[in-house]
Amino acid sequence: MPTAEPTRRISVCSCVSAFLVTLILWPLLAAGAEESLRESPIVKAVRKARPAVVNISSAVEARTRPNPFSGFGFRNPFFEEFFKDFFDPGFEQRRQTASLGSGVIIDGERGLILTNAHVIQRSGTITVVLEDRREFEARIIGADPDSDLAVLKIDATEKLPAIAMGQSDDLMIGETVIAIGNPFGFSHTVTTGVVSAIHRSIRADDRVLHDFIQIDASINPGNSGGPLLNINGELVGINTAIYAKAQGIGFAIPISKAKKIVANLIQYGEVQPAWIGIAAQELDERLAQYLKYPGRKGAMIRAVEPGSPAQAAGLREGDVLLAVGPRKIADLEDYMAATRAVTAGETLEIQAWRNGRTLTAGVRTRLFPVEKADELAWDLLGVRIQELTAKNRREHRISAREGVLVTEVKSGSQLARIGARPGDVIRQIDDAAVSSSEEFRKAVIKSRYKSSVVLLIQRGEQGYYVTVDL
Repeated sequence: MPTAEPTRRISVCSCVSAFLVTLILWPLLAAGAEESLRESPIVKAVRKARPAVVNISSAVEARTRPNPFSGFGFRNPFFEEFFKDFFDPGFEQRRQTASLGSGVIIDGERGLILTNAHVIQRSGTITVVLEDRREFEARIIGADPDSDLAVLKIDATEKLPAIAMGQSDDLMIGETVIAIGNPFGFSHTVTTGVVSAIHRSIRADDRVLHDFIQIDASINPGNSGGPLLNINGELVGINTAIYAKAQGIGFAIPISKAKKIVANLIQYGEVQPAWIGIAAQELDERLAQYLKYPGRKGAMIRAVEPGSPAQAAGLREGDVLLAVGPRKIADLEDYMAATRAVTAGETLEIQAWRNGRTLTAGVRTRLFPVEKADELAWDLLGVRIQELTAKNRREHRISAREGVLVTEVKSGSQLARIGARPGDVIRQIDDAAVSSSEEFRKAVIKSRYKSSVVLLIQRGEQGYYVTVDL
């Protein structure tokens, strides 16, 4: 019994000490608990991805000569050359144009950055600013205006933080997404929203871009090229701000589509379009009844090119296309959108209906044979061409020094109706300058899936822009 009192005294002291320690540490413990509650998945995702997001600015000096006849509505693509020769160089007006955009580091070892093609279009010096405010001058590895993607490279002395790659094929409507960018010059701005829709097509300027992710996160000028993240901080899309009428609507290029294009840009500097060899058409109710197809709409194979990957895979004329890869085919536009993202060298799984059963074909795509380009030009444009030489320039009295000579125009073609004729010179196809037959063939192959192209045709001293439906 003599030891009971000291034991109680020690026990009471321990309790008092524990209470005092708890009292002192409680504000710190409470603050930590509050902070852990505030640290949402979005905060963690942004913290993870933010170091890989960069700001991009580009500047180029634009030189213009005032046209004294512009007030009368006179325009000609070759009239600028006249003023260039006639007026003193000091007559030029010079001005600096600048653009702001965003990008994301996809390879920290090599310093590779993914952004939108329109961010660096017609740019001179391209400056990349990292989150820690370090600045680098970037060079263009490759750009593809059709997909609006570009890859830049910067040279750093150490490995840079890179984004974690995600998947966009399994995105869910209503899923939370996060956008980081440089809207209106406000660096590393974060906005959040949800996936509103997938496989959207939007019109930008004079072309239609396909297969976009639609989101309700704010996307403004300067956001272009920045990352779209999922809740895990992984890259699922590249934001783009090219839809001027959008209010509360944003769009992003799916990363699963972008990966294939980026691989081509890094390896070749341009996209290598795939050759499948299928000519498809819309399936209407009349055709469906004729084929005894149980559906009432879709896309049907109208023709299979001889020697093509589609023929080698066993596909035939009259097959009804059901799916291309993971994408279901409900109409011709679905088929065109599914194949636009395909690059050469892929194995494409195509499901088709034939005589009451479903078959699956593995199509190994490859580059379109250059030797077929002349026939393709005859089918699509209705022209045959040859290299421009000193001899044929003299024979046809051609003043143009670059381009390809038109030697034949198909009767009844759109170019024939417009008035094109042998002796004309094709100088440009869309934004691709044509200075040789090789460049002409490459431009025709690249344009074969488009609905129309714009040609610059020169006759004598005059140049004419004409739109040709394909």
